[in-house]
Amino acid sequence: MHRVKPAHRKAMPLQNRVDPFGDIHAVDARGLFTGNRGVIHDPATKTLLPRRWATKAWLICECEFLGRRREVMGRNARSGNAGWTELFFLDEVTALAAGHRPCFHCRRERAKEFAGYFGEAFGIAGPKAGEIDERLHRERRASALAVADRPRPVEVDREAIDALPDCAMLCRGDRTFAKHGRNLRAWTFRGWTDEWDYRDLALYAVRLLTPPTTVEILRRGYEPVWHPTIGTLPRARSLPAG
Repeated sequence: MHRVKPAHRKAMPLQNRVDPFGDIHAVDARGLFTGNRGVIHDPATKTLLPRRWATKAWLICECEFLGRRREVMGRNARSGNAGWTELFFLDEVTALAAGHRPCFHCRRERAKEFAGYFGEAFGIAGPKAGEIDERLHRERRASALAVADRPRPVEVDREAIDALPDCAMLCRGDRTFAKHGRNLRAWTFRGWTDEWDYRDLALYAVRLLTPPTTVEILRRGYEPVWHPTIGTLPRARSLPAG
């Protein structure tokens, strides 16, 4: 929600880059969006605390907003304490798969659109942010592990992928990819790479990664921001092994 400054080029990357599973890594590729899950870092060492979220509100924020500046993983609260922990995503497709949602402060119009589709999908008039967060908290992979009634990951076949909206993300083992038209595109921290037509493949052990609630919101018309590499020519047309 503020302009954020990347770490010095010669410094080791901070552990604040989020993959589609919702796990947090130390890599030097920042991506298009920042976001947060509350305070989950120690500002003295700029390292993560053992917890991976401090609130059920997992947000997707703009990297620049009203000219404000922050020291990444520093002391950004008015009190001199940590403030929220800046996380970074390749793009909005990635952030949604990890279980985040648009921020009502710095991305207000997008957040209202997201909430509107949520209400339409689940028959809720004027849904509150907390209602969305509560539902996502039970479904997102990184937080559902701590929820007793967490849903089981859904395995998908060709027909199920056909029925998914664009931007839904899938995984096989630790590989992740997104539906893009009639193709799947492989995800990396630096962008979208390999492409293949899933209708020509014998798929196995492929599971839905994007939370089902978010899938329904995508189905009703929410269009997240892709990283520009989605429009580049892929390197290969082969499904990753294993």
